[in-house]
Amino acid sequence: MSISTTARAVDLLQRAANSDLYYSFRSSKMVMVAALVSFIMIVGATFSPILAPHNTLDLASISLIDSLTPPVWMEDGDSRFLLGTDDQGRDMLSAIMHGARVSLFVGFASVIFAMVLGVSLGLISGYAGGFLDSFIMRAAEIQLSFPAILIALLIDGIFRGALDSKTHDELAVYVMILAIGLSFWVQYARTVRSSTLVEKSKEYVEAARVTGLPPFLIVFRHILPNVTGPLLVIATINLALAIITEATLSFLGVGVPPTEPSLGTLIRVGNDFLFSGEWWITIFPGIALAVLVLAVNLLGDWLRDALNPKLR
Repeated sequence: MSISTTARAVDLLQRAANSDLYYSFRSSKMVMVAALVSFIMIVGATFSPILAPHNTLDLASISLIDSLTPPVWMEDGDSRFLLGTDDQGRDMLSAIMHGARVSLFVGFASVIFAMVLGVSLGLISGYAGGFLDSFIMRAAEIQLSFPAILIALLIDGIFRGALDSKTHDELAVYVMILAIGLSFWVQYARTVRSSTLVEKSKEYVEAARVTGLPPFLIVFRHILPNVTGPLLVIATINLALAIITEATLSFLGVGVPPTEPSLGTLIRVGNDFLFSGEWWITIFPGIALAVLVLAVNLLGDWLRDALNPKLR
């Protein structure tokens, strides 16, 4: 690395350390704790094949003899299974880490898909105007009249009817991403459209038109960078909603298959044993889901306040 590159990196770090955003972050202990919890859970889930004590996806390593083992601090607990095991003998801690990996993958992927779709439609609607603008916005308003979970259930039901059971199970994760993504694009589209309506009348856009630049390049080269401010806040909040939606669908039995369980699937499986004494099978995945969603929501609320100039 050259001296100039090192100097630029140091200058960038100094500017970040002196920024209002970093000051707001280190001024709130709750936000710092939420960021730490989110980081630990995301790292633990992402590297669960390496960090998890047991490989719950390897059926050869699972024994039914170990099924329904209570947590280690309870009578009959086993030191090999810190949080106990489920009805199949899977280590609950490992299952939660693997399940969180699936839930986070679905959450992140669906948010990215919703953002790409919503931003594209918002830019087209705001810049083109006319009939196209009216059509996209009326479609968005119709979708807003239905809860996101119902939209996701409808899309999943369409794929279940169109695909055979085996194919659907193989594509279940991607169907979930598509279903949840199509449920959340409206917020991005409406936000970007309103910003595009303001930006397209400014001088730099008029100058780009005069030079003969095609509308596609004007929209994505000039307007897009100036309308993406609120999108990070929306994406952070929608990440928590996407994880909750995926968990709800999996709890209802229409999410990812049991062979590739998410946190919602683990809660659904454990719910059958909740009143028979094996409470840990559903309680621990539920706690993990609640802590993850709460931490992400706190970060989203902090970003919304920190990036709002009216609150500075």
